[in-house]
Amino acid sequence: MIHGLTLSNLALRRGERTLFRDLDFGLAAGEAVSLTGPNGVGKTSLLRAVAGLMLPEAGDILFHDGDDNRIDPHLARAREVHLVGHLDGLKGSRTAREELGFQSDWLGHTQDGFDDAVAAFGLKPLLDLEVRRLSAGQRRRLALGRLVGSPRALWLLDEPMAPLDARWRAAFAEVMARHLSAGGLILASVHDPLPLPTRALDLNAFAGGRG
Repeated sequence: MIHGLTLSNLALRRGERTLFRDLDFGLAAGEAVSLTGPNGVGKTSLLRAVAGLMLPEAGDILFHDGDDNRIDPHLARAREVHLVGHLDGLKGSRTAREELGFQSDWLGHTQDGFDDAVAAFGLKPLLDLEVRRLSAGQRRRLALGRLVGSPRALWLLDEPMAPLDARWRAAFAEVMARHLSAGGLILASVHDPLPLPTRALDLNAFAGGRG
Protein backbone atom coordinates (compact mmCIF):
# COMPACT_ATOMS: atom_id res chain seq x y z
CA MET A 1 0.00 0.00 0.00
CA ILE A 2 1.21 3.50 -0.81
CA HIS A 3 2.23 5.39 2.33
CA GLY A 4 4.15 8.18 0.66
CA LEU A 5 4.64 10.09 -2.61
CA THR A 6 7.83 11.99 -3.43
CA LEU A 7 8.41 14.35 -6.34
CA SER A 8 12.08 15.12 -6.87
CA ASN A 9 13.43 17.91 -9.12
CA LEU A 10 10.31 17.51 -11.26
CA ALA A 11 9.76 19.45 -14.46
CA LEU A 12 6.77 19.20 -16.80
CA ARG A 13 6.41 20.48 -20.34
CA ARG A 14 3.30 20.74 -22.48
CA GLY A 15 4.07 21.24 -26.14
CA GLU A 16 6.77 23.89 -26.41
CA ARG A 17 6.10 25.38 -22.98
CA THR A 18 7.66 24.43 -19.68
CA LEU A 19 4.91 24.45 -17.06
CA PHE A 20 7.16 24.27 -14.01
CA ARG A 21 10.57 23.02 -12.96
CA ASP A 22 12.63 22.13 -9.87
CA LEU A 23 9.61 20.89 -7.92
CA ASP A 24 10.49 18.96 -4.76
CA PHE A 25 7.54 17.77 -2.75
CA GLY A 26 6.35 14.98 -0.47
CA LEU A 27 2.94 13.66 0.51
CA ALA A 28 2.50 11.31 3.47
CA ALA A 29 -0.22 8.91 4.60
CA GLY A 30 -3.11 10.74 6.26
CA GLU A 31 -2.34 14.01 4.47
CA ALA A 32 -4.24 16.11 1.92
CA VAL A 33 -2.51 18.66 -0.30
CA SER A 34 -4.22 21.28 -2.46
CA LEU A 35 -2.55 22.28 -5.72
CA THR A 36 -3.10 25.99 -6.32
CA GLY A 37 -2.12 28.53 -8.94
CA PRO A 38 -3.63 30.21 -12.02
CA ASN A 39 -5.09 28.34 -14.97
CA GLY A 40 -2.36 26.91 -17.17
CA VAL A 41 0.26 26.60 -14.45
CA GLY A 42 0.19 22.79 -14.59
CA LYS A 43 -2.11 21.55 -11.82
CA THR A 44 -3.95 19.06 -14.02
CA SER A 45 -0.73 18.06 -15.77
CA LEU A 46 0.89 17.25 -12.42
CA LEU A 47 -2.02 14.98 -11.48
CA ARG A 48 -1.74 13.26 -14.85
CA ALA A 49 2.01 12.81 -14.42
CA VAL A 50 1.58 11.22 -10.99
CA ALA A 51 -1.06 8.93 -12.53
CA GLY A 52 1.39 7.92 -15.25
CA LEU A 53 -0.48 9.57 -18.12
CA MET A 54 2.19 12.18 -18.82
CA LEU A 55 5.98 11.82 -18.82
CA PRO A 56 8.05 14.37 -16.90
CA GLU A 57 10.63 16.42 -18.74
CA ALA A 58 12.95 15.88 -15.79
CA GLY A 59 12.92 14.51 -12.26
CA ASP A 60 11.34 11.56 -10.49
CA ILE A 61 7.92 10.50 -9.18
CA LEU A 62 8.39 7.94 -6.43
CA PHE A 63 5.92 5.86 -4.42
CA HIS A 64 6.83 4.44 -0.99
CA ASP A 65 5.42 1.77 1.30
CA GLY A 66 5.10 1.94 5.09
CA ASP A 67 8.79 1.09 5.55
CA ASP A 68 9.81 3.83 3.09
CA ASN A 69 10.76 1.26 0.46
CA ARG A 70 10.10 2.24 -3.13
CA ILE A 71 7.09 0.63 -4.81
CA ASP A 72 7.25 -0.25 -8.49
CA PRO A 73 5.43 2.67 -10.14
CA HIS A 74 3.46 0.43 -12.51
CA LEU A 75 2.13 -1.65 -9.61
CA ALA A 76 1.44 1.44 -7.51
CA ARG A 77 -0.58 3.10 -10.24
CA ALA A 78 -2.42 -0.05 -11.26
CA ARG A 79 -3.47 -1.04 -7.75
CA GLU A 80 -3.34 1.98 -5.45
CA VAL A 81 -4.09 5.18 -7.40
CA HIS A 82 -7.41 6.80 -8.27
CA LEU A 83 -7.61 9.71 -10.74
CA VAL A 84 -10.90 11.61 -10.94
CA GLY A 85 -10.45 14.18 -13.69
CA HIS A 86 -12.23 17.43 -14.41
CA LEU A 87 -14.27 15.47 -16.95
CA ASP A 88 -16.18 12.65 -15.28
CA GLY A 89 -15.31 9.92 -17.79
CA LEU A 90 -18.75 8.33 -17.68
CA LYS A 91 -20.59 6.54 -20.50
CA GLY A 92 -23.87 8.32 -21.15
CA SER A 93 -25.77 5.31 -22.49
CA ARG A 94 -25.33 3.25 -19.32
CA THR A 95 -27.55 3.58 -16.30
CA ALA A 96 -25.93 4.92 -13.17
CA ARG A 97 -26.14 1.41 -11.70
CA GLU A 98 -24.34 -0.09 -14.69
CA GLU A 99 -21.70 2.62 -14.73
CA LEU A 100 -20.93 2.43 -11.02
CA GLY A 101 -20.86 -1.37 -11.24
CA PHE A 102 -18.51 -1.27 -14.21
CA GLN A 103 -16.17 1.23 -12.56
CA SER A 104 -16.10 -0.68 -9.29
CA ASP A 105 -15.50 -4.06 -10.97
CA TRP A 106 -12.87 -2.76 -13.36
CA LEU A 107 -10.90 -0.99 -10.64
CA GLY A 108 -11.21 -3.84 -8.14
CA HIS A 109 -14.11 -3.55 -5.74
CA THR A 110 -14.64 -4.77 -2.22
CA GLN A 111 -17.68 -6.91 -1.39
CA ASP A 112 -19.64 -3.99 0.01
CA GLY A 113 -18.01 -1.30 -2.14
CA PHE A 114 -20.98 -0.70 -4.43
CA ASP A 115 -23.43 -0.29 -1.55
CA ASP A 116 -20.98 1.91 0.36
CA ALA A 117 -20.60 4.20 -2.65
CA VAL A 118 -24.37 4.44 -3.11
CA ALA A 119 -24.82 5.39 0.54
CA ALA A 120 -21.93 7.87 0.65
CA PHE A 121 -23.10 9.90 -2.35
CA GLY A 122 -26.88 9.42 -2.20
CA LEU A 123 -27.00 7.54 -5.48
CA LYS A 124 -29.95 5.22 -4.83
CA PRO A 125 -32.58 7.45 -6.59
CA LEU A 126 -30.26 7.74 -9.61
CA LEU A 127 -29.35 4.11 -10.20
CA ASP A 128 -31.94 3.33 -12.87
CA LEU A 129 -31.44 6.60 -14.78
CA GLU A 130 -29.22 6.82 -17.84
CA VAL A 131 -26.07 8.80 -17.14
CA ARG A 132 -26.91 11.23 -19.94
CA ARG A 133 -30.02 12.29 -18.00
CA LEU A 134 -28.11 13.24 -14.85
CA SER A 135 -27.24 16.79 -13.88
CA ALA A 136 -23.61 17.90 -13.62
CA GLY A 137 -23.70 17.53 -9.85
CA GLN A 138 -25.27 14.07 -10.05
CA ARG A 139 -22.67 12.97 -12.58
CA ARG A 140 -19.89 14.16 -10.32
CA ARG A 141 -21.34 12.25 -7.36
CA LEU A 142 -21.49 9.12 -9.54
CA ALA A 143 -17.89 9.63 -10.67
CA LEU A 144 -16.73 10.12 -7.09
CA GLY A 145 -18.47 6.87 -6.14
CA ARG A 146 -15.55 4.89 -7.56
CA LEU A 147 -13.37 6.25 -4.73
CA VAL A 148 -15.54 4.37 -2.23
CA GLY A 149 -16.57 1.48 -4.45
CA SER A 150 -12.95 0.50 -5.15
CA PRO A 151 -10.80 1.72 -2.25
CA ARG A 152 -7.27 2.81 -3.16
CA ALA A 153 -4.64 4.67 -1.17
CA LEU A 154 -3.82 7.73 -3.31
CA TRP A 155 -6.61 9.95 -4.63
CA LEU A 156 -5.75 12.40 -7.43
CA LEU A 157 -8.65 14.82 -7.76
CA ASP A 158 -9.05 17.55 -10.38
CA GLU A 159 -11.45 20.27 -9.18
CA PRO A 160 -13.60 17.66 -7.41
CA MET A 161 -15.98 20.10 -5.71
CA ALA A 162 -16.88 22.23 -8.74
CA PRO A 163 -20.39 20.91 -9.63
CA LEU A 164 -21.42 19.94 -6.08
CA ASP A 165 -23.86 21.92 -3.95
CA ALA A 166 -23.29 22.61 -0.25
CA ARG A 167 -24.94 19.37 0.90
CA TRP A 168 -22.77 17.11 -1.23
CA ARG A 169 -19.62 19.13 -0.58
CA ALA A 170 -20.16 18.42 3.10
CA ALA A 171 -20.83 14.74 2.37
CA PHE A 172 -17.67 14.48 0.28
CA ALA A 173 -15.71 16.18 3.06
CA GLU A 174 -16.76 13.33 5.35
CA VAL A 175 -15.68 10.76 2.76
CA MET A 176 -12.28 12.42 2.40
CA ALA A 177 -11.84 12.69 6.17
CA ARG A 178 -12.52 8.96 6.57
CA HIS A 179 -10.03 8.19 3.80
CA LEU A 180 -7.32 10.26 5.48
CA SER A 181 -8.01 8.81 8.92
CA ALA A 182 -7.47 5.32 7.44
CA GLY A 183 -4.04 6.35 6.13
CA GLY A 184 -5.06 7.48 2.66
CA LEU A 185 -3.47 10.33 0.69
CA ILE A 186 -5.16 13.09 -1.33
CA LEU A 187 -3.61 15.37 -3.95
CA ALA A 188 -6.20 17.75 -5.38
CA SER A 189 -6.18 20.56 -7.92
CA VAL A 190 -8.43 23.33 -6.61
CA HIS A 191 -9.70 26.83 -7.17
CA ASP A 192 -12.14 26.68 -4.25
CA PRO A 193 -10.59 25.36 -1.00
CA LEU A 194 -11.38 21.79 -0.02
CA PRO A 195 -13.76 21.60 2.98
CA LEU A 196 -11.17 20.03 5.26
CA PRO A 197 -7.65 20.95 6.45
CA THR A 198 -5.04 20.72 3.70
CA ARG A 199 -1.51 21.83 2.98
CA ALA A 200 -1.23 24.11 -0.06
CA LEU A 201 1.29 23.74 -2.87
CA ASP A 202 1.38 26.81 -5.13
CA LEU A 203 2.72 25.67 -8.50
CA ASN A 204 3.10 29.27 -9.61
CA ALA A 205 6.19 29.42 -7.41
CA PHE A 206 7.84 26.86 -9.70
CA ALA A 207 6.53 28.16 -13.02
CA GLY A 208 8.94 28.44 -15.88
CA GLY A 209 8.63 29.39 -19.53
CA ARG A 210 5.13 30.83 -19.23
CA GLY A 211 4.11 33.79 -21.26
